[in-house]
Amino acid sequence: MAATAVTLPSSGVPFPVSNTSTSAARRCLLLPSPLPRRALRVVASAAAEAPPKPTPPPTSPSGIVLVDPAEAQRVHRLKAVYDQKVVPLITEEFGYTNVHQVPKLEKIVVNCGLGAEAGNNKGLEAAMKDLANITGQWPVKTKAKKSVASFKIREGNTIGIAVTLRGRIMYNFLDRLINLGLPRTMDFLGVNPNSFDGHGNYSLGLRDQGVFPEIPYEVGGKKNGMDVCIVTSAKTDNEALRLLTLLGMPFSENIKSDVVIRKKRLKRHHFLSKGKGKGGRK
Repeated sequence: MAATAVTLPSSGVPFPVSNTSTSAARRCLLLPSPLPRRALRVVASAAAEAPPKPTPPPTSPSGIVLVDPAEAQRVHRLKAVYDQKVVPLITEEFGYTNVHQVPKLEKIVVNCGLGAEAGNNKGLEAAMKDLANITGQWPVKTKAKKSVASFKIREGNTIGIAVTLRGRIMYNFLDRLINLGLPRTMDFLGVNPNSFDGHGNYSLGLRDQGVFPEIPYEVGGKKNGMDVCIVTSAKTDNEALRLLTLLGMPFSENIKSDVVIRKKRLKRHHFLSKGKGKGGRK
């Protein structure tokens, strides 16, 4: 067996090739020896310890960052509290025989009246952006159904904005309202427990949207309020009150639920002018 040197076109280094006595010649290139086992273990351990690169969130063609599907399908913590703690307590307290009888949250409607800023496009867009940052959903414009001359409103004019929340966004907004918005309200002593409508729905109003951390504080800026209506499947106000209490709604203890606050009835002489009233100057 004789060995000859063969030179590859890519490199000028000759490699020995062995010739056999068979009819077909077999060429065997002498390759470098493989890495030792210790080196392979070091390389494998380094690859295992390296953290995986985080995948960037998906983006739309317009450049808007979209929500990860896994994050969107995750159950909110307030919903988990309702399923694990609130449902057994209400079922035992009211004696429900079916799980579908347990009251639950159906939707939350947030609306904001703009007043004089309704006719201003810049003010309308700014108010819609603020409400979208608070609720996490873009609002819609509400239009007047009637023409009122005293308020200088014509039928079809934009008078406010509103948004309806359901599902995960609803629980997210309610959680932030209870734990962030209401505690940051000035001189807050609890919400009124008498604001139920008799069908298990609760309404409350906020004078300033700045209680939410998404709205920056501006010195001397106009404060926009908003109304929040929590719609539940409860048939009575007592069931809805118990449901919201277990979810963490801070109801005021100074106002009793069976006491109705009535305004003083004004008499006729309160509406008369000074000169024409009873006992006034003639």
